[in-house]
Amino acid sequence: MLAAALALAPVAAGPPVPETRCGWLINPTPGNWWLIDADGEWTIGEQGGYQAPGFADAPWEGVQERVSVNGNYGYECACMAVTIDPDTMTITRVISVRSKALQACKIDPKLPSMDS
Repeated sequence: MLAAALALAPVAAGPPVPETRCGWLINPTPGNWWLIDADGEWTIGEQGGYQAPGFADAPWEGVQERVSVNGNYGYECACMAVTIDPDTMTITRVISVRSKALQACKIDPKLPSMDS
């Protein structure tokens, strides 16, 4: 009977496992950040609201090739080590960011074009 009860008991989830997500890292205005990858648009931060823990302090590697679209704001191609909430399409923690050449995202058929 104990075995049956344990089999029906919910399994405690461990800590989220970091994963690497690559795509367009977009920062159109202060405090607003998204990553668009093959699975869709992930929220990293919203002005005056949610900001993914770790993002402000995450180590940033690589040479940024940034496209400016609004003064100092714009987009680039990057890979991020993150934890996510797939139900809300939210990045729940940023561990690191690695900038990539713009061409890497431009030629990826799974990513939308950023050309207007």
